[in-house]
Amino acid sequence: MKKLLPLILTLLFLSCSNEVHDLTVKAKIKGLKKGIVYLKKVQDTMLVTVDSIVINGNSEFELYSDLESPEVFFLYLDKNSDENDRISFFADKGITEINTTLKNFVFDAKINGSKQQKTLEEYQLMMSRFNEKNLNLIKENFEAQKDGDTSRFNSIQKEFDNLLKRKYLYTVNFALNNKDSEVAPYLALTEIYNAQIKYLDTINTSLTPEVKNSKYGKELQLFVDNIKKGNAEK
Repeated sequence: MKKLLPLILTLLFLSCSNEVHDLTVKAKIKGLKKGIVYLKKVQDTMLVTVDSIVINGNSEFELYSDLESPEVFFLYLDKNSDENDRISFFADKGITEINTTLKNFVFDAKINGSKQQKTLEEYQLMMSRFNEKNLNLIKENFEAQKDGDTSRFNSIQKEFDNLLKRKYLYTVNFALNNKDSEVAPYLALTEIYNAQIKYLDTINTSLTPEVKNSKYGKELQLFVDNIKKGNAEK
């Protein structure tokens, strides 16, 4: 028994040190010497910390989390005072790699991980074009007001409305074309949650069984059911 004890302790140590995690985030923040990095996610409408690490000299680190189905996580750095200054990414089980810099924490972020992340980035690329057009319209709108050009002002307002409709329809079509990805219900819940129920319901019914059983698939089903219930009670 005395001979077995050291072996048992060794095996226990190895099992603890080789603990397998659902999600491992391997990150590097160039230029970061000291600080605290947090891994967060939304849980019951609240943003909660699932892991954190104190950085002291080494800008490369790992963070971990349990993960039942693919979902969006956030990487926070305590040196950034702006709560919106965070890196968001769509994670699945396995390893997600994030490389960025301290100077441009969000904009320099390069993320390599899940197939859901790639799908989300495809959507975000198109949204950046919509946002650029929106900024141009804001500038034109300001100039029309400044010049007292009522006709141009009214025309720009129509362009705003058309741009918003195009954005909504693009999001609906993108979700339908990616019905086998957890990104589809996520976009429905975060980007077009105030769209007409027929659009949300169409996305919801189109989801594959696997996606429908995911975190965001279940949340979308509940969201659609509550809207229908509210409409029926009116």
